[in-house]
Amino acid sequence: MAAVTVPVGLEQLSSEAAKYGDAPYLLTVSDDGRPHAVSVRVSWEQGNLELSGGTRSRSNASTRPDVTLLWPAIEDGGFSLIVDGSASVSDERIVIRPVSAVLHRSLAASADREAGSECRPVLSPEPGT
Repeated sequence: MAAVTVPVGLEQLSSEAAKYGDAPYLLTVSDDGRPHAVSVRVSWEQGNLELSGGTRSRSNASTRPDVTLLWPAIEDGGFSLIVDGSASVSDERIVIRPVSAVLHRSLAASADREAGSECRPVLSPEPGT
């Protein structure tokens, strides 16, 4: 089964994310390796995503800065937006520098498609970063 990929530059990520709103899920990893997912509100500041993080999210992101933001699909059978990033923590704020992003949809969500998934990159890491 072929995947469809459509690259979108970093400068377009904020406009793509705007379609999904400002309340994604933040996924971090706890000390025991378990995922920790919470709903957050984000804003864009100089190409980074900023949010107010809870105690556990801030602790996790401080120790393991590789984090993910997930915006669920807006409509049935639509794409979710998944952004991987590098987090830094200051006081009660978490700042996430996007590293990569994809639009993802389960092909099973659409009755006219075979089971599987389809991903579309919206941000590829720049060489040397």
